[in-house]
Amino acid sequence: MFGWFQRLLPQSGDFFTMFERHSAACVAASEALAQLVNGEGERQAHISAIRDREHDADDVIRQVLAEVRQTFLTPFDRTAIIGLIGAMDDVVDEIQACASAVELYDFRDFEPEMRSMAGVIVSAVKLIDEALPLLRQITRTGKRLHELTARIVAMEGQVDLLHASGLKANFARSKDTGNSVQFIVAREIYKHLEKISDAFEDVANHIDGLTVDHA
Repeated sequence: MFGWFQRLLPQSGDFFTMFERHSAACVAASEALAQLVNGEGERQAHISAIRDREHDADDVIRQVLAEVRQTFLTPFDRTAIIGLIGAMDDVVDEIQACASAVELYDFRDFEPEMRSMAGVIVSAVKLIDEALPLLRQITRTGKRLHELTARIVAMEGQVDLLHASGLKANFARSKDTGNSVQFIVAREIYKHLEKISDAFEDVANHIDGLTVDHA
């Protein structure tokens, strides 16, 4: 009787495709942020692109949450699915927050450390994008997933070092020039870039948790 009832219910939402769609939005947003920070192309176009990709990601997370409620059998625990997509959404949200701060303060004086941080962010988000399809066959890909998440976590450490050195150099310049406003605004941009790295590290931790449980 229970088996008959079970066959009437959705068996498995395509969560893997939704993860990958969300990740594609994150990659595009991170690349637009790097171009913005490096002064490549038209800055307002990059800011608009980031906003659009954040909206795309919001559409995906709404779909994931709806599927979690409606799907009887999920590939992973529901809490794990929600945790992973939520962590991924934090990445694109923090990218959007950084771009919004750049727009709000009309910030243009991007420092070398900021550009390096943006480059590391792109690399880390692309590693996440590489890792997510491997979840489809997690029992076979556990070793590779552990390798990727370890690299992502190490990149968060790189961003932390760049954040510290950038703030130190920025403070020294502000003392020389007496421009406290420039220091405060630059510190805000550094804070947003550092928050992106915290978010992508959290994604790596969620992926690693799934690997421990299922590989």
